[in-house]
Amino acid sequence: MEQYIVKGGNPLAGEVVISGAKNAALGILAAAILADSPVTISNLPDVNDVNVLLEAIGETGASVLRIDRHTAKINGAGIYNCVVNNSYIKKMRASYYLLGALLGKYHHAEVALPGGCNIGSRPIDQHLKGFRALGATGRVVNGMVIVDAKRLKGARIYFDKVSVGATINVMLAATMAEGRTVLENVAKEPHVVDVANLLNAMGASIKGAGTDVIRIDGVHAMHGVEYSVIPDQIEAGTFMFASAATRGDVTIRNVIPKHLECLTSKLREIGCEVSEFDDSIRVVCNHRLHCTSVNTMPYPGFPTDMQPQITVLLSLAKGTSIVTESIFENRFRYVDELSKMGANVRVEGGNIAIINGCEHLSGAQVSVPDLRAGAALVIAALAADGVTTLEDIEYIKRGYEDFPEKIRSLGGMIEEVSTEREINKFRMKALSM
Repeated sequence: MEQYIVKGGNPLAGEVVISGAKNAALGILAAAILADSPVTISNLPDVNDVNVLLEAIGETGASVLRIDRHTAKINGAGIYNCVVNNSYIKKMRASYYLLGALLGKYHHAEVALPGGCNIGSRPIDQHLKGFRALGATGRVVNGMVIVDAKRLKGARIYFDKVSVGATINVMLAATMAEGRTVLENVAKEPHVVDVANLLNAMGASIKGAGTDVIRIDGVHAMHGVEYSVIPDQIEAGTFMFASAATRGDVTIRNVIPKHLECLTSKLREIGCEVSEFDDSIRVVCNHRLHCTSVNTMPYPGFPTDMQPQITVLLSLAKGTSIVTESIFENRFRYVDELSKMGANVRVEGGNIAIINGCEHLSGAQVSVPDLRAGAALVIAALAADGVTTLEDIEYIKRGYEDFPEKIRSLGGMIEEVSTEREINKFRMKALSM
């Protein structure tokens, strides 16, 4: 079984380059099939979720050419199959974007119910509500989401809750619908804007992405284009918090600082030194940090995908911190694992963590429950005394490109191992240092 093994205690220092945004890339790849000419997407992160989606797109009959590790050319002209149902696609959440894209272009789609990390209920009712408002039928049969329409016609749609997935999915379906669609109470995350920007470059007419209301005037056809995915704000935030937790000095390059404002402000609030440049951020910490309160919210609020990372950071801070999770109800499943390392964290009501900061964490054997919790546990291991082994690292590979390699480039000690011999070899190396 593949594991990460980490020796903590080394402050991270140096520079790290952030990859393309996974969450943006998934919506962008689905959008690319709307055109009947090549769409070339660059700055794709080489992570499992992206690779699985590219494989699923190829199974529809679309042409998928991997130009290099981070670039793919997609041509949707040859699509003949609107049914997506392989064993891999069921394991990722963003498979549902193929529903909106195929429905918008061919007025029919069947996609396996999405999976992903078990961090709480993520129903697709708002997706189906939007599709139905456009004139489609939507139902779930034998584990498949089936949407169908004779025609799609623009409508005014108010989402009952802010949902990134529903915003992108209905936007994809409405791009080629007849007339105007108005989406209200939409998500404003950077990857929503990135998908809209690609669609507009392909010939769509979308206004308001990044605000509460998106207006879409349907077009008859889309054309090919070359497009680059934005940097990953969550990967950037993960390395920012890793620098703080290990009392390091890390410059994070290839970022959009505005997308990270809620993270930089929180780091400054608890005592970090944060410097912003045009496309980079430097995080320096040389002392124990202060406690604070955090409440996860839709963008531009504090992102739920950074909640485990800040909980780890605050577990080492002075005083008592409170972290409230308002997006997903199962997001604190990692707390039991963090407690094995000596953290003093108590979860109340399922969505509030009360953190009494301790001076040190210690190495332990832990299991990764989901993608972002996995990254957070790696941060804890890097800050801890001794050696930590992490099981179920396939979750981390879903969303972080070259994670161990980037950590090692900053002076962290981490290896991917699969045998007891490799584990013992790492431990011997760690003891000798």
